[in-house]
Amino acid sequence: MILKIMKREWIETNVGEIADAIQYGYTASATTQKVGPQFLRITDIQNGKVDWQAVPYCQCDELDKYKLQEGDILFARTGATTGKSFLVKDCPETVFASYLIRVRLKKEILPNYVYQFFQTPAYWNQIKQFTTGSTQGGFNASKLAEIKIPLPPFSIQQQIAAILEKADAAREKRRQANQLTEQFLQSAFLEMFGDPAMNPKGWEKMTMEVVCSKVADGTHFSPPLRESGVPYITAKHLKPHGLNFFKSPTFISQEHHQEIYKRCDPVYGDVLYIKDGATTGITAVNRYSFEFSMLSSLALLKPKKDLITGEYLAAYLNNENIKNSILRHMAGAAIRRLTVEKIKRLPILAPPIALQQKFSALVEKVESLRAKQRQSEQELEHLFNSLMQRAFRGERS
Repeated sequence: MILKIMKREWIETNVGEIADAIQYGYTASATTQKVGPQFLRITDIQNGKVDWQAVPYCQCDELDKYKLQEGDILFARTGATTGKSFLVKDCPETVFASYLIRVRLKKEILPNYVYQFFQTPAYWNQIKQFTTGSTQGGFNASKLAEIKIPLPPFSIQQQIAAILEKADAAREKRRQANQLTEQFLQSAFLEMFGDPAMNPKGWEKMTMEVVCSKVADGTHFSPPLRESGVPYITAKHLKPHGLNFFKSPTFISQEHHQEIYKRCDPVYGDVLYIKDGATTGITAVNRYSFEFSMLSSLALLKPKKDLITGEYLAAYLNNENIKNSILRHMAGAAIRRLTVEKIKRLPILAPPIALQQKFSALVEKVESLRAKQRQSEQELEHLFNSLMQRAFRGERS
């Protein structure tokens, strides 16, 4: 048995047994014109939310068959988000697209309880087991019906759903606080320096080669990874909020590191820039004091302290207008790619260094706040996962 039942009044059942209907979505062409109901697609569901104002419309002759109602649960059945679910709570007149599967539960089953179970490792382990397709995976209604789920009495379903919903709300408030912190820095940058794409304050234009003492990239040969050794940083470690090596650490030997470090030697305060792949353009200041090696998907920018600060340089390159301008002129039709020589020639505005230093001091304060927010976020995540696992084992006290 996949799930260990901890209470005698609980039963193990499956989605097919608790559902009134499991149904594929409607096939139609989406349009921005209000020709019929709104048309919810996989791509409209982001992080468990839907921006209904952005959802397109479609013509539908079978509205009653495909119309969504409160309590419906939708599943992505193909692509990178296979298995992700969405609980419909309140929506305008909407039908759902064919790459989604709808589960409409029996009246004695609480939708929010089932939805919360679909966030658990027990659920995702089953999705992994059932997923078909060699590249992006795939799922179907028959397999969805076989997903096993522990089912307590209705009153306990309500208690579990309420506990987890409250814990999830705390996580969401923390995520919103993190977003506000990021928006504050973006606003501060624009207030101090203006839109860098327009240069309304008439700052002097230079190039990366001028403002940096070194522009290089990491190793072009992938050294064998080890369970321990010298940290090895790639594009996956670079996020919009900064470097995050320890979430998914990778290591190489001291010998390989020494060879790579001769040419590419990042130190505290340098700037790292993703130059290859889907996440090209993301930039962060290195806040690690230890040595590490880099893959060639990352560029190393060493700012000249009398011309540019690392914090200003990272914020400039992360500015959406600047990033989009750079990406439009990139080489490589299939894969985004910037060469070191092109990076050296990238233009950059150089405001007075005193003003940049003022911005850097602000960034340092915000980084201190971010560290506390990350700690809080990790604690909330641990609490939520612990509550979720205990709840579905029947341990509610």
